[in-house]
Amino acid sequence: MTQVIRTSAENPDFLALIEKLDEDIEVRDGAEHSFYAQFNKTDSIKHAIVVYENQKAIGCGSFKVYKDQVAEIKRMFVNPEDRGKGIASKILNELESWAREANFKSCILETGKKYPEAIALYKKNGFAITANYGQYEGIEDSVCFSKSILK
Repeated sequence: MTQVIRTSAENPDFLALIEKLDEDIEVRDGAEHSFYAQFNKTDSIKHAIVVYENQKAIGCGSFKVYKDQVAEIKRMFVNPEDRGKGIASKILNELESWAREANFKSCILETGKKYPEAIALYKKNGFAITANYGQYEGIEDSVCFSKSILK
């Protein structure tokens, strides 16, 4: 049975999953890892999702305030052995719902060109590539997305 819970970035299962995420991105990002890592701290994250299957944490995601009425999706991860089951889309949809309930009007996010599966996920879920924002402006390997979440 799959269960999706809303929690905070202090949840131990969320922290364990992002530790696995950080191991993966450190390898993929290589020399650029320290640049991206500075934007992936959990201290400003108040909204996190953890997905459980048979009481085991298998995936996570979160959002934080980017600016007025804009939420930034962060820390998306699904265990490699649990991919291909639609878990990441479930996480993304729950994050969008939660952000909408919190009166956000849109979501933005950043991923990298080295993450084609993430790019495909975001496109599949209605996110559109947009100009790089904030700290990602001018960063060639970054791919930024946005989506209106108004109903």
